Amino acid sequence: MSDAVNRPRRRTLEEWLDAPESKRLELVAGEFVQKAAPSAEHGFVQSKVITSVASRFNRRPGGKNPGGWWIVAEVDICLGEDGFRPDLAGWRRERVPELPKERPATVRPDWICEIVSPSNAAQDRVVKMRSYHRAGVPHYWLVDPEERTLVVMRHAAAGYVTVLAATEQEVVRPEPFEAVELAVRGLFGDDDE
Repeated sequence: MSDAVNRPRRRTLEEWLDAPESKRLELVAGEFVQKAAPSAEHGFVQSKVITSVASRFNRRPGGKNPGGWWIVAEVDICLGEDGFRPDLAGWRRERVPELPKERPATVRPDWICEIVSPSNAAQDRVVKMRSYHRAGVPHYWLVDPEERTLVVMRHAAAGYVTVLAATEQEVVRPEPFEAVELAVRGLFGDDDE
């Protein structure tokens, strides 16, 4: 038997978009990948990243906070022939003047953040990272609730370069949001406020 007979057929973007929402599928290299069902901890950490980052940047530039971004949660994004639903994605308003409205969004994000789930860690750390790099996403964050860490990566020709790896004890200025300090412990609900 040839390899072509043993290989499953490639799935299409149309099939991905037609799949029931409850399936929580992403399309990577022609295969459906089940996105981990979010736990309460996952959702909580996702909301803390939104509070810590989006509250300061998800607005027009100027004023008390830096602004300059569109930041969204759980939106379908098409990158080439792959389809993703990252935990968070953001576009610089100077590059994308209007929030993408189509489903899936076809404009490459400037930042993607995944909250690492134990059941899907390899997807976030390897498979998605390669796909996001191939698509040219400039900044990729991994927030790990289990390890209580933040890893910030920047696009480079050969692959993502880790520019910051921080533990919950640190206060950092992570790219591309270095205009403000971020207490890493706050991403896990351990803020002083």
